[in-house]
Amino acid sequence: MRITGLASGMDTETMIKDMMKAQRIPLDKIMQKKQYMEWQRDDYRATNKKLFDFRNLTSDTMLRQSTYIQKTVTSSAPDEISVKNINSTSDFTGKIKVKQLAEAATLQSTDRVLPSDADLTKKLKDLNVQVPSTFTIKAIKADGTEDKVGYVVRIDENSTMQSVLADINKSSGVTAFYDSFTGKMAFTAKNSGEIANTIGPDGTTINPSEIVIEGDTNNFLKFDTAIATEGKNAIFVYNGLETQRQSNTFQINGFEITLKKASETDITFSSAPDTDKILESVTKFVDEYNKLIENLNSEIREKKYRDFQPLSSEEKADLKEKEIELWEEKAKSGTLRNDSVISSALSQLRTALNSAVGGVTGADRLSEIGIKTSSNYMDNGKLVIDEAKLRKAISDDPNQVYELFAADGATDSEKGLARRLVATLDDTRKKVIEKAGTDTAVGTSFSLGRTLKSYDDQITRFEARLEMVESRYYKQFSAMESAILRANSQSSYLMNAFGGGQ
Repeated sequence: MRITGLASGMDTETMIKDMMKAQRIPLDKIMQKKQYMEWQRDDYRATNKKLFDFRNLTSDTMLRQSTYIQKTVTSSAPDEISVKNINSTSDFTGKIKVKQLAEAATLQSTDRVLPSDADLTKKLKDLNVQVPSTFTIKAIKADGTEDKVGYVVRIDENSTMQSVLADINKSSGVTAFYDSFTGKMAFTAKNSGEIANTIGPDGTTINPSEIVIEGDTNNFLKFDTAIATEGKNAIFVYNGLETQRQSNTFQINGFEITLKKASETDITFSSAPDTDKILESVTKFVDEYNKLIENLNSEIREKKYRDFQPLSSEEKADLKEKEIELWEEKAKSGTLRNDSVISSALSQLRTALNSAVGGVTGADRLSEIGIKTSSNYMDNGKLVIDEAKLRKAISDDPNQVYELFAADGATDSEKGLARRLVATLDDTRKKVIEKAGTDTAVGTSFSLGRTLKSYDDQITRFEARLEMVESRYYKQFSAMESAILRANSQSSYLMNAFGGGQ
């Protein structure tokens, strides 16, 4: 704590403070530059996020064939069979007569397994039932073949019926159910259908069971005289050909059929492009592209207010919160004005979408499917959709739309429009990251970060210098106070010596 001005009567503290304000002017300039560059860095990163989001949208929709092969399927008996497209690129028609539905094999105990009042959470050893230490369950596999290894169920002194059922249902090829009313156990194969007969080493035909229990389970599960039903394959006639499948749900030529009930007559079905859904995806892409173009153009054209520099902490102290907000709104404006990276990206994006795609069999330009660049120069290259023309192009051949956007040619001129956009976006993001980094980037790994580090070093050195200057001022004023005290003391002495005291 300093006490100044006792001898001189001067407000030394205020004088030094005012003198230091002048000394701080160069430091304030550096801090303003640093603050502005931090705003610029943040704006670059916000732009990078927008580029990233649009890049992902383009990749996840316009480059995926699933976007363009969405189909509507009609059936003459939807309650008996259902059909949906999985990956078929062409339309399909057909007829099916279902002779037999697939069924899963079952195995049921004939006697009560546990007492009627048994608690399933109670340890088996306390229920007076004989249990084996292990038994093996073998069930038909998903591909319809015999499981020759099976799953080993292990029972210990802490096992309960609840824990045994949970283990079987989680890990084996069957679903186990204990009926507390009858006290019986039932197993159902998780995979429907029948295991095909095989020929044994001696040439005889072997008819494997879909569910096989191995181990001493007769006294536990009561399967010694179990009631078993064999699995069945689905039998149907498809376009005149009788065939079978292990499951009631299967795929033919890229579309999925689910059989629901046996039928006496042929059930017909057909598909057509789901024009509305495909149109919705393309329209969303165009809308997001236009938003990106509008945002990037606003960034490079945003006005820069040079008279509104970042406020210092002292300046903020003299303003109200709303005044600070309005000031900084203008001070932050124009951080990316005329930015070369963004300007170049806009030019490349327009070029990518307006060029023809070589090597495709259908439409090779956006305009041919009803999408063109706006004729209004104020739109700065936004796209405009002729919905009727686009809808017709999708309805006629959705694959041509897919090729236009996603063709993967050997040269840039043969690559689809969306692939070109993704390449441009990736290149632009790389340049932006080189300038402004990412939220997790090390400060010295990008150019603005290195400049900010330089500003920090300058600020540290300047603040150390200001401390020295301020200390020197205090020493000088202190010396002045001491000199005044001495002069006052001498004056008092002389006054007294020459009769000042008479």
